[in-house]
Amino acid sequence: MSNLFSKNRIIAGPGFNRWLVPPASVGIHLCIGSVYAWSIFNPPLERVRGVVGRAADDWSLGSVVWIFTVAIVCLGLSASFAGKWLERVGPRVVGTVAATCWGGGFLVGAAGIWTHQLWLVYLGYGVIGGCGLGLGYVSPVSTLIRWFPDRRGMAAGMAIMGFGGGAMIGAPLKEWLLGMFYRAPVRLGSAEAVEMVTEGGRRMADVAGQLREVIEVGAKTGGEIEPGIYVVGTGSVGVAETFVVLGVVYFLVMLVASFCYRLPAEGWVPEGWTPPAEERSGRRMISRHDVSIDQAMKTPQFYLVWIVLCFNVTAGIGVLGVAKTMMTEIFGTTLPGIVNGGFAATYVLMISVFNMLGRFFWASVSDWIGRKLTYTLFFLLGIVLYVSIPFTAASVSASPATVWLVYFYAATMVIFTMYGGGFATIPAYLADLFGARFVGGIHGRLLTAWSTAGVLGPWAITSLRESQRVQAIRDLAAKVDADGFRQAFGVGKDQLEILITAKTVDIGKLVDLLPPGTLDPRATLYNTTMYLMAALLAIALVANWAIRPVAARHHLVEAPQEEPLPPMTMPSPGDDGQPDEYTEWQDV
Repeated sequence: MSNLFSKNRIIAGPGFNRWLVPPASVGIHLCIGSVYAWSIFNPPLERVRGVVGRAADDWSLGSVVWIFTVAIVCLGLSASFAGKWLERVGPRVVGTVAATCWGGGFLVGAAGIWTHQLWLVYLGYGVIGGCGLGLGYVSPVSTLIRWFPDRRGMAAGMAIMGFGGGAMIGAPLKEWLLGMFYRAPVRLGSAEAVEMVTEGGRRMADVAGQLREVIEVGAKTGGEIEPGIYVVGTGSVGVAETFVVLGVVYFLVMLVASFCYRLPAEGWVPEGWTPPAEERSGRRMISRHDVSIDQAMKTPQFYLVWIVLCFNVTAGIGVLGVAKTMMTEIFGTTLPGIVNGGFAATYVLMISVFNMLGRFFWASVSDWIGRKLTYTLFFLLGIVLYVSIPFTAASVSASPATVWLVYFYAATMVIFTMYGGGFATIPAYLADLFGARFVGGIHGRLLTAWSTAGVLGPWAITSLRESQRVQAIRDLAAKVDADGFRQAFGVGKDQLEILITAKTVDIGKLVDLLPPGTLDPRATLYNTTMYLMAALLAIALVANWAIRPVAARHHLVEAPQEEPLPPMTMPSPGDDGQPDEYTEWQDV
C-alpha cells in the first residue's frame, strides 16, 4: 500500500504528456472552491427545524456563518504548514488526505445537522473540511509549476482559476440537491382554524393531544409557501442529505484526481525550452535583492502587506459569506417579482464567475501598472462602492425600481473581482519586495492574513446585522397597537424580548401588522457593515501607500567566493623522495 502512495511511483516516464496533469489540478480546486458558495446553505441551516421559518431552537445566521469562517481559518493555517510536507511525500499523498478531509468533513457535518448538534457541523465542515481545503489548495499549484517552468504564471493561474470558479458549479448543484431533498412540514390549517397558545415565547398548538411548537406563515411573508400553521420538526430543508451527496462526490473526484498526478523526473525540462539566463530581466521590480523568510518577518513591509491583504479580503469575504441572504433581504421585499430564491442562487453563481475573472484581469493589470498602484485602485474604488450600497438600499426601499438592483449587482461584482484579484496579485507584490527566491515561504506566512480576514469579515457583518435587526424589531413593535400585538403573538409587548429570543417575532410579521406602505427596514440591515468595510479599505490604502523598498540591511548577502590560495614553495625532497626533516611547507 505504501508503494501505491510513494512519491517515486508517480515520476512520469519519457514522453509523458504534461497536459494530462492540469485537469487533475483544476478538478481538485473546483471541488474545494465550492466553499465560496457557502451562502447557499445559510437560509436552510437557519430553518433546520422550522423549515418554513425559524423555530426557537433553530440556529442564527451568525452561528452558521461562523462555520464558513472556521473553514477559511483552517484553510489558511493548514496551507501555511503544508508546503514542506508536500515536498517530502508528493502531491498524491497530500491530495488523498485533502479528499478524505474535505469529503469526510461534509459527512461529519451532515451528522451534526441530523442530530441538531452545531458543534459537529463546526468540527466537520469547519475544522476537518477546512484542513482539506488548505491541503487541496497547495498541491495543484506546486505540481503544475514543476510541469510548466516555461509558463509558471499560466500554470498557477489554471489551478487558482479552479478555486475561484468552484462556486460556478457548486452553487447550482447545491440548489438542485436542496430542492430535491426538501420536504414541507405538516400543515395544521389556516391561522383562523388553529387554536394557539404562547409558552416561553413559543407559539404552541395541540397536535394529536400534545402541545407542539408551530410556525405561522402569513400571506405576505410566506413567499411560495401556503399561508397557515406548520408543525416544527416535521419537514426537512434537505441540507443534511445534500451534505452527504456532496461529501461522497467531492471525495471520489478529488481521489481520482490525486491518482492522476504525475511528477517530472529530476532535471526534466520541456522539449525545446531553454531556461532563461536572467528570469527577472525586463520585469518591473521594487527590489532586485532576495530577502530570507526570517528577515522578511523583521521588516515593516511584510506587516504592511499583511494589512493590505487582510483588509482587502475582510471586505470581500464578509459579503461573500452572506451574499444570498443579503441579496434576499435588501431586494426580496421590495422587488419580490424579480428577487426570488432562484435569482439569489444565480447571484451566488455570478460571484464565482467574477471572482475567477478578477484573478486574471487584475493580475494582468498589475504587470502593466505595478502592484502598488493596482492595490491603490482596489481601495479607492472599493471605498466608493461600499459607501454607495447603503444609498442603494435606502433608495430601493423608498422607491422600488430595477435600476437600484442593477447597480447593486454591478457594484458587488466589481468588489468580487478585486477580492479575487487581491489573491492573484499578492505573490507578485511579495516578489517585488523580497525577491523571488523565498517568495513561496513568505507567501505561506502571509496566508495568516487570509485566516484572520476569515474571522473579521463574517464577524463584522453578522454581528452588526443582528444588532440592526433587533433594533428594527423593537422600533416596529413600538408602532403596533397593543391589542393587535397580543392577538398576533398571544402575549403583550412586555414579553417582546422573550419573543425575540424565541424567534417568534421577526420583521416580516411586524410589517404585516402595520398599515400598507410601512417602510420595511430589512433592506437597511447591512448599512453599518458597508461603512465599516469602507473604513477598513481606507486603512489598507494608507498601509499600501506606506510601503517602500526593503532596507539593504535585510538583503541576503551571498557568501563571497574564496580567493585562490597564494602559490606555495615546495621543499626539495630528500634522497628517499620525502621532504627533508628540517624543511617545512611554507606559504610565500
